[in-house]
Amino acid sequence: MCRNIRVLHNFEPQTTDDEVREAALQYVRKVSGSTHPSRANAEAFDRAVDEIAHATRHLLDGLVTNAPPKSREEEAIKGRQRHEQRMEREVRSRTATG
Repeated sequence: MCRNIRVLHNFEPQTTDDEVREAALQYVRKVSGSTHPSRANAEAFDRAVDEIAHATRHLLDGLVTNAPPKSREEEAIKGRQRHEQRMEREVRSRTATG
């Protein structure tokens, strides 16, 4: 999965429409291979973002869980830790092969 797409389910406060749209945009960028579509493709690109955001919102609204809501701050800390661990592994692998 694209690292820029974040988990959006079970947060307090609830995931905003802007967060849903950003995830949809990242998905469409990844699938299309384009961060900035040409004018000829802009309408299809924008329509896809709208449709995916709409479907994502419906999905999030329909999901249920017994787990306590997650904290965005705690999830951000975990994400930074995972990133640091990835970077450390890359440095070690480069040094081992170099």
